[in-house]
Amino acid sequence: MDFLHNFLVFLHILGAAIVVGIWLANIKKPTVMPGQFHGALLALLTGLLLVGLAEMDDYEVNYPKITVKLVVALVIAVLAFIGQRKYKKNEPVSSALANSVGILAVVNIAVATMWH
Repeated sequence: MDFLHNFLVFLHILGAAIVVGIWLANIKKPTVMPGQFHGALLALLTGLLLVGLAEMDDYEVNYPKITVKLVVALVIAVLAFIGQRKYKKNEPVSSALANSVGILAVVNIAVATMWH
């Protein structure tokens, strides 16, 4: 079970890193790339699986924190989906949309690491 937990944590961090990394790579000309949507889905799915594992192991889950992270993750995924659809159709992606995806990902990482 430890390996599964550690692997899910690895994938969770990787998903967040993909979202933030692509955002930072395009910071001068903000856009939303399809990889950000995939990274957001990876982080969302692995986060849900990690909560499920924690509940199975009778670990004390901080539900308010998980709720905040889930809501932010869903918003990131929806915004990334909208942005990547525009990108694929060669439509302009507003810098507000692109920056919202990246900034919210950083906020979610901050909630994960600073809320105890």
